[in-house]
Amino acid sequence: MSDIVKILQQNARISNTELGEILGISAEEAYSEIKRLEHSGIIRGYSVIVDEELYDKSTVYATIELKVTPQRDCGFDDIAKTIMMYDEVESVSLMSGSYDLAVEVKGNNLRDVALFVSERLSTIEGVLSTATHFILKRYKEKGIFIDREEIDERGLG
Repeated sequence: MSDIVKILQQNARISNTELGEILGISAEEAYSEIKRLEHSGIIRGYSVIVDEELYDKSTVYATIELKVTPQRDCGFDDIAKTIMMYDEVESVSLMSGSYDLAVEVKGNNLRDVALFVSERLSTIEGVLSTATHFILKRYKEKGIFIDREEIDERGLG
């Protein structure tokens, strides 16, 4: 039932009745399938996409590129697990290319993020270097337009 997952990714608040109508199943079947997907670990949680400029203008987000030395027998997993435990960390991803891990963090201000990188991330054994990129503005997240300006679908501006 990958259709359920696709629909929930677009609107996790859709009712079981509406979901059933879209898929041609009963509300009870939709509910049961969602529970099965949650229990099996396919659905890991639900989130809200927030326009931070409206909600909390002081919040700062950054993407930090990490070059690390893979550990014997576990590769990058142990370093990633260590990084994941920090409250500031929103996500950790293994990357291909010129760096190994991408870490997305959230802080109250630029200084908080800078201190997190210098005092916590860069001191982890196996971290060779970091490059911090502050997110200045989000335009689209998880398929949802964040920018409130009208989009000219003709591409003419």
